[in-house]
Amino acid sequence: MSEAAPRRRRLTLTQQILIGLLVGIVAGAVVNTWHPDWAAYFRPFSALFLRLIKMIIAPLIFATLVAGIAGAGHLRQVGRMGVRAIIYFEVVTTLALLIGLAAVNITRPGDGITLPPDGGEVTATPKTWDQILLHTVPESVIKAMAEGDVLQIVVFSIFFAIALSLLGEKGQPVVRLCELVSETMFKFTNIVMHYAPIGVGAAMAYTVGHGGLGVLYNLAWLVATLYMALIVLILGVFLPAALMFKVPIRKFIKAVREPAVIAFSTTSSEAALPRAMEVLERLGVPRRIVAFVLPLGYSFNLDGSTLYLSLAAVFVAQAAGVELSIGQQITMLLTLMLTSKGVAGVPRASLVILAGTLASYNLPLAGITLILGVDELMDMARTMTNVIGNCLATVIVAKWEGEFKEASDSELADAAARGEV
Repeated sequence: MSEAAPRRRRLTLTQQILIGLLVGIVAGAVVNTWHPDWAAYFRPFSALFLRLIKMIIAPLIFATLVAGIAGAGHLRQVGRMGVRAIIYFEVVTTLALLIGLAAVNITRPGDGITLPPDGGEVTATPKTWDQILLHTVPESVIKAMAEGDVLQIVVFSIFFAIALSLLGEKGQPVVRLCELVSETMFKFTNIVMHYAPIGVGAAMAYTVGHGGLGVLYNLAWLVATLYMALIVLILGVFLPAALMFKVPIRKFIKAVREPAVIAFSTTSSEAALPRAMEVLERLGVPRRIVAFVLPLGYSFNLDGSTLYLSLAAVFVAQAAGVELSIGQQITMLLTLMLTSKGVAGVPRASLVILAGTLASYNLPLAGITLILGVDELMDMARTMTNVIGNCLATVIVAKWEGEFKEASDSELADAAARGEV
């Protein structure tokens, strides 16, 4: 009897997504050459993927947080973990803002650029401290879940878990229900991720088909400045932080590459959230820490977006011929430290904060019209950096808490073979 033929090695989900990304670029370029209006046909397939992901987020965060906090009675640790997470977030986002300011002042990409004569009406005002404080508490949890407000869902879930813990044994049936819901939502995520290559390809096809390959070339110096600054952030801040807390870098890169690719292709941090939660848990971070720190980072630790905001604001000033003093730039940095906390993990939400910042400093809003031409390309990089930064923050907090249990290579390999990593 002849030996069975060896099984063909299946493409991993990450490889499928990368193939979808490349196919989308080629398809978009062809459509843009023949009939740019046809690009609109790709958009529903991209939007469908984002909708599938967004319907997972609220029940996933709620169930995992409640089960993690109430199930093991970690009330005191939640407070300590929150303080440590916020400290780390503030240090890293401040460094990101400083890198953005340094990069734009060194390369000066705005010099010699003429602003459009009419930037259109862009109405946006930066949030004040009291607005940000009030926004953390939802008026209605149903509304928060319907709108996908991650921070408000986290706040409600924590209070719900605390109340459930105080019930003692009476609350255990609800805890077990949340544990089951959490497991179900992770399985749900695996089902949805089979559509990811199509959704990612459609997103890229729409972007290139609508704007042409020119979207990759216009204002190249601004884009190059952002990419270089993000590389400095990753190598100069993320890497030393990972080494300081002894994060297993090789395994971390292998774990986060898929959420990073999803974030890069869809320009949405939310699209990568469910998968990021799953791979971090398999890497060795306890579920309750993943469920607490990662969503919290979506409001307080958007490193790529904060770097972009400081860079873009000074870029507009340069293009307008306005020289901002060091003092004015530091004041702007402090303003952005506050207003950037309201940036949601959705495509191009940073433009709203940027518009508010420009208005506060009497800078022309026409600069936003100029940036819009290449914002898609910049959004890809900053969103991917947001996801990597938040994944790293989650592992670091777990290390700081002394609760990181590093998965072995064989465990990760088994998970990859099952299509889970």
